[in-house]
Amino acid sequence: MARSPGLVGESLLGLPRETQGPPNRNTLGRSLLLIFTMLIAAIYAAPNLYQPDPALQIRGVSEQYRVDQAAIDLAVEALRAAQIPVKGSEFDGVNGLIRVTSDDDQFRGRDIVSAALNQGVDRRYVVALNRASNTPQWLQDIGGKPMNLGLDLSGGVHFLLQVDMDKFIGERMEKNQDAIRDLLVRERIRYVGRDWREGMRLAIPFESDAARDAARTAIAGELDGFDIQARDVGGRPGLLIGLTDAKLAELEDFAISQNLTSLRNRVNELGVSEPLVQRLGRSRIVLDLPGIQDSARAKEIINKFANLDFRLVAGGSARPSQTETYEYRGAPVTLDRISIVTGDQVINAVQDFDPETNQPQVSITLDNDGGRRMNDVTKGNVGNSMAIIFRELKVRERTVIEAGESRVVPFTVEDRRVINVATIQSALGFRFRITGLELQEARDLALLLRAGALAAPMYIVEERTVGASLGEENIRKGQQSVVVGFALVLLFMVVYYRWFGLAANIALTCNLVLIVAIMSVLGATLTLPGIAGIVLTVGMAVDANVLIFARIREELANGSPQRAISAGFDRAFTTILDANLTTFFVAIILFSLGSGPVKGFAITLAVGIATSMFTAILITRALVNLMYGGRKLETLKV
Repeated sequence: MARSPGLVGESLLGLPRETQGPPNRNTLGRSLLLIFTMLIAAIYAAPNLYQPDPALQIRGVSEQYRVDQAAIDLAVEALRAAQIPVKGSEFDGVNGLIRVTSDDDQFRGRDIVSAALNQGVDRRYVVALNRASNTPQWLQDIGGKPMNLGLDLSGGVHFLLQVDMDKFIGERMEKNQDAIRDLLVRERIRYVGRDWREGMRLAIPFESDAARDAARTAIAGELDGFDIQARDVGGRPGLLIGLTDAKLAELEDFAISQNLTSLRNRVNELGVSEPLVQRLGRSRIVLDLPGIQDSARAKEIINKFANLDFRLVAGGSARPSQTETYEYRGAPVTLDRISIVTGDQVINAVQDFDPETNQPQVSITLDNDGGRRMNDVTKGNVGNSMAIIFRELKVRERTVIEAGESRVVPFTVEDRRVINVATIQSALGFRFRITGLELQEARDLALLLRAGALAAPMYIVEERTVGASLGEENIRKGQQSVVVGFALVLLFMVVYYRWFGLAANIALTCNLVLIVAIMSVLGATLTLPGIAGIVLTVGMAVDANVLIFARIREELANGSPQRAISAGFDRAFTTILDANLTTFFVAIILFSLGSGPVKGFAITLAVGIATSMFTAILITRALVNLMYGGRKLETLKV
């Protein structure tokens, strides 16, 4: 059936479509929409043109030590005295930020500022490495921000953490000491002394050889994982009890695994994109935080070990070996050594405010075992008092001499303080509140409890910003290869397809701008695999244009040039859609199942597929219509 002269090409669904007026003309609405879209994309891609400055971020460790302008001025004076140029300083009411000129100055300046501000024994301020944004304020006001770059491109913060296995094993042996003491009391075996710990083993003296042998049999029968040896202890028959190698390895694996989980949860609370948290050797953990926005806060939270311990106030008949004495509000308070529950059994913690006093508090929710334990203990002690101990490990430094050289070695010191003593009015359950904390302490405690307790204390032994993991030379060559490849594609398209190639090149450039803009708005992290995803989408965008131009060539043999242009775009759409949809589904699967760099590649690929469809079909067509639409064409060179 012959077509009427008013029918030009086919619709995107393959159906004939009637057009009014000259063929292949852009409507005003479509032109304005495309111009507006690219204008918005250019605005939100623009922040990536402004490179950040290396900077030092200063933050107080608690409400008691808040950063003020005087502290920032002192830090700036210390830097200038060390002949480190300062580009500027900022203070937002909570954090201080000092901009310097180079990464070397940033590294040197961190130690200088820390020494100037922390002159006492206790650490008052955290000084961390950061990147200060140079994005203009007007762009920030409308939500513009640059893409976060992964550690393999322009870095982030790298932490190397040492897990204090000696302290962890020592605490385990302390719990084993209590269990063994209870066993000996139950078996009526006479022992000597109360504290048997000697590092990571127990040295238990007895009244006689018979008591020692009976104790050895009882301990071996009830408890496993111990290496028990008969030795004299303090001139008496005794037992030396340590852990077997298999038990030590099991505890080390547990500690590292639990700390990795807690660290990942803490980093997620900080909102860091695509962190790398992995084990290194037997007792170290590597933590890479790309694109970090608040490195001081991250350092403070990562380097903090805090937990809660709920105990009953000891009665008058309690034995001294089963109690501990603390100070609370200027007076001594004696508590049972045995805990009711600890922070390990907390499944949720939220910092809020007491509606009656408006003081900060932490609302706690216990797990099933913890809630039952709390209920069982408190319902039998209504009228008695319960105390909450806040346990915090603080990092200290000491100088040691090794091989004739002195070096500074970090170590941890546990600080325990009673933060609350209250009378039990009724049986407690799974939910209750904790008061007596400062605002920052309440916030940090809630975050740490939500993230999960660390099984073993740890401290930062190395902190640095990192650039390309493959080296600056490899990154420079990689960037050159991308630029050269992109330029060759542009040159090929112009030479082979002429004006159509020029339109495709403009659309390809728009595609890159759209990718950068969307990833910036999404807050995605760009890594080397992400760049590979961009290169792949560039190839797919060119492939879409090649399919369209090849279809136009075929249609030229069957009709007029204007009809060929319209039919070429319409009939190539189905092929382009099929090819891009299948790749898009693969990207979604990679994003769902992958992690780290794989997820970064998947995000970039998915965004690139969507933008390449938009630019290849709409922008390229609008440009071709602008060049040839409404003109009377006798021939057409594609």
